[in-house]
Amino acid sequence: MTTLDPQAQALVDAAASSGLSPVYTLPHQEARQRMRAAFLQGEPEQIDLVRDFSIPAEHGDIPVRLYHPDPTQTLPLVLFFHGGGWTVNDLDTHDRLCILLAKGSRAAVVSVDYRRAPEHKYPAAFEDAWSALQWVSEGRPELKADPARIAVAGDSSGGTLAAALTLKARDQGGPAITQQMLFYPVTDYLDPPTASYVSRASGYSLNLPFMEWSWGNYLPEQWSRDDAYLFPLRARSLRDLPPALVLTAEFDPLRDEGTAYAERLRSEGVPTEHWHYDDQMHGFAMQTRTITRARKAVEDVAAHLAAGFRSNGEDER
Repeated sequence: MTTLDPQAQALVDAAASSGLSPVYTLPHQEARQRMRAAFLQGEPEQIDLVRDFSIPAEHGDIPVRLYHPDPTQTLPLVLFFHGGGWTVNDLDTHDRLCILLAKGSRAAVVSVDYRRAPEHKYPAAFEDAWSALQWVSEGRPELKADPARIAVAGDSSGGTLAAALTLKARDQGGPAITQQMLFYPVTDYLDPPTASYVSRASGYSLNLPFMEWSWGNYLPEQWSRDDAYLFPLRARSLRDLPPALVLTAEFDPLRDEGTAYAERLRSEGVPTEHWHYDDQMHGFAMQTRTITRARKAVEDVAAHLAAGFRSNGEDER
């Protein structure tokens, strides 16, 4: 019988004994402050260059943050989307993760501060993600990044955006994406529930009430179960998508839909690796300071991205 990593269990126990109200019971602004307080602790990771930009869009500028491990070189690029149920988290909460990915993959990482719910419901976040992909693909010299080698990545609800981008880029005939990296992504709706939604509904870092709150914040009045950019697992076809790496965690309500997405990608001819962490819970990649295996997982993901970029570069030559 698998059990939760003791370091992860310590985090669960600490949260349970804190006396704090669950995030999903708070007004969304207060929920955001709570999450920032949770992740903006400890000494920051170091990297050669961190710089903020703004992408012009019809509704106003979209903030993005560049992480570059060596600004003297033009490197591949990872376009990253943070998780948080499309409601909480931001560039700062995912700062550490983005730096580790940039340093480990030897790639520039551009993290996108897309519009969040409930102020901006679907498709606002996805529209911002698409604008960001178009922007970085134009070969902007200030990024010191190669527009011919772009990967998309995201965790949880950010993984939804990354996966959806690969679908739209395929449907639209570009921009070209060379690989996709999805940390425990949301790929489908929560009803009808999967087995993991039933068995892991409570007791861990992510629970059913949080996902109900998140979907309630994100979904507009009118939405379709057949919208592949909203529910990537429901796409009619996953063929001709870029190679994928999908991570799932055993103690996560999203475990089964992430597994199903990886299996469908593979069955439809997309080169896919599925790494399942049988002793981890949702969000473990954000806990690199406290969970030893989480740090190793992020390092392995970064190495995987680097290998994918090297392979793509050789193919082009």
